[in-house]
Amino acid sequence: MKRTDDTASPPPAEDVRSLYPFLYSDSSDADSVLDQIRRSTVDKAREIVALRESMFARDGSRLLECAGAMARRFTGGGRLLAFGNGGSSTDAQDLASLFLSPASGPGGTPPPLPAFGLTNDIAVITALSNDIGFDVVFARQIAAFAKPLDIAVGLSTSGNSTNLLRGLDEANGRGLLTIGITGYDGGKMAELDGIDYLFVVPSPSVHRVQEAQTTLYHVLWELVVEHLAERVKP
Repeated sequence: MKRTDDTASPPPAEDVRSLYPFLYSDSSDADSVLDQIRRSTVDKAREIVALRESMFARDGSRLLECAGAMARRFTGGGRLLAFGNGGSSTDAQDLASLFLSPASGPGGTPPPLPAFGLTNDIAVITALSNDIGFDVVFARQIAAFAKPLDIAVGLSTSGNSTNLLRGLDEANGRGLLTIGITGYDGGKMAELDGIDYLFVVPSPSVHRVQEAQTTLYHVLWELVVEHLAERVKP
């Protein structure tokens, strides 16, 4: 049955059209479309490379300092607790897996370190969300089993998630080393007094923010591994 104008699909949002203009081009010229795809890909690659370079030029020394503080916590028996929402939850789990199950490299396989993603247990997440509220899903877990030598890492693109802020506040109150990784202008996370190390990816694009954050916490892991290796040298 023919669709009427009333049931036709609405035009794509302008921001989507600007991200992928080649998908909405009226031209049927395949070479032109492929050229637009190539230029779009190159532009995005240049953007993320420039963002990473500026971020590490600004925060390189603080990343090294943060890694040293994390290494001291691990040496003393501390554990890493990582948390976030949505895509940042996946990043938090990836971060935890880097420490817990490190990949082997030219120098061999680093020793595993105790690390946990606070969104791994869906029963706990849904119980707390249903019985109390989603705002406490991280703070309650930290209150239940965090120790003063532990490390809390909160990841967010906006820095405004209430449950994340409450989790970091709870961690700070219990003496944990607190690390915030966020984007844009830092959001409300940048206003917290209790974050020991805050790393902000200054980009308005959520795609570039998450790409740069992934690079950042992989570098942080490598620096921690290097610090620990130096400590066990004879």
